[in-house]
Amino acid sequence: MKNKLLLIECVLGASFGAFVVGLNIGGISGALEFLAADFGLSALATGLVTGIIMIGCLVGALLGGRCSDRYGRKNSMLFSAAILIVAALWCGFANNAASLIIARFVGGCGMGVLSVVIPIYISEISPAKWRGTFVSFYQLFIVIGILVAYCADFWMSDRVGNWRWMLGLPLPFALLNMAALFFVPESPRWLAGQGKADKAKKIMAAMCSDDCSAILNANASQDGTPGLSALFKRPMAYIVLLGVLLAAFQQITGINVIINYAPEILRQTGIGGEQALMQAIYVGLVNFLFTIVAVWLVDRWGRKKLLLWGCAGLVASLGYLTYAFSQPSPDSIGVLIALLVYIAFFAISLSPLMFVVTAEIYPSAIRGTAMALSTGISWACAFLVVQFFPVMLEYLGSSIVFAIFGLLCLAAWLFIYLYIPETKGRSLEDIEKELLKRN
Repeated sequence: MKNKLLLIECVLGASFGAFVVGLNIGGISGALEFLAADFGLSALATGLVTGIIMIGCLVGALLGGRCSDRYGRKNSMLFSAAILIVAALWCGFANNAASLIIARFVGGCGMGVLSVVIPIYISEISPAKWRGTFVSFYQLFIVIGILVAYCADFWMSDRVGNWRWMLGLPLPFALLNMAALFFVPESPRWLAGQGKADKAKKIMAAMCSDDCSAILNANASQDGTPGLSALFKRPMAYIVLLGVLLAAFQQITGINVIINYAPEILRQTGIGGEQALMQAIYVGLVNFLFTIVAVWLVDRWGRKKLLLWGCAGLVASLGYLTYAFSQPSPDSIGVLIALLVYIAFFAISLSPLMFVVTAEIYPSAIRGTAMALSTGISWACAFLVVQFFPVMLEYLGSSIVFAIFGLLCLAAWLFIYLYIPETKGRSLEDIEKELLKRN
């Protein structure tokens, strides 16, 4: 019991950074209307203010994997917490759109590092039987942060300087995250790769009951930090391709459109003002509740089954949205229900499981660098979707936009069915051996 409690403390300490990420993602949703009024933002500028954080995440993700392989998982998380502290202060005091865009880019860099390092860290400290559940905590804490941000946006909407409070909300939590990380030990698998086997063995023995000797021997064979070119050479290239495509599908299926623009979508059905913000809270609540379902099911049903059911649900909900917005007067209740169904199915599938599966399938020698690449691709796709959604909406209309997302969800289902392996209940070392044998 003592070992399990220590493990849970480490998982929660690392995962809290994801809560700060969620606050940054969700906070902009309620702030957009007020920002547009204060700064006179066009549709393109609105997309940039919203989406620039994704570019920062891309940069942070690409740098985060290499940094975590070289300097350690813990140090990388501490560095990210410091960046998020600076970014929250900057957002709160921004006096023009350009300053705010830079501040959100900086914050995105910190978020990008965490999006790579937290899943890696948790996967490396967790025993196989709990790994899927614990890695899913990363996404669980993100959706909790998004829900808290939605609620805070609603509460702050009638206050003077409302959007400043909304975007500055992550500050105290980023400070708390930094304090918590000082009590989190380094990843034993990373320590073993650095030749610190004795220290790694003590940490591993204290936290779980997996075969420490086998783990340490496997990870001790690493030879420095691999270059990016190693990801594109056999036998690694096929595995990296699977992870990159799964990461891309996580974003191009439209989730950040729903998260960032939920109030704007609802306003198209005639719901406006505080009512739109309130119904956006429903989106955050469903996201939270069904992520808990995913955490509960991931080590029971397995990764692949949840992914397939989730993508099927996404196709159905987007199909209804396509139909609803093709009508002269979309049914506001039907649209809200379809958005909630979309969120529910995404929350049990692509939302947490992209991070679970990629952290599991990448071989130990390239895990940090490969996670950086696939997570960077995910953030790049997120930026493109968020940046151009207002423009697509303006020129194509809601019905066609949702139809495009529906077809992409169908493509994701086919890809997962044909190519993604089941990794439930297996050690990282066993998964690595099997995938390398395929090539």
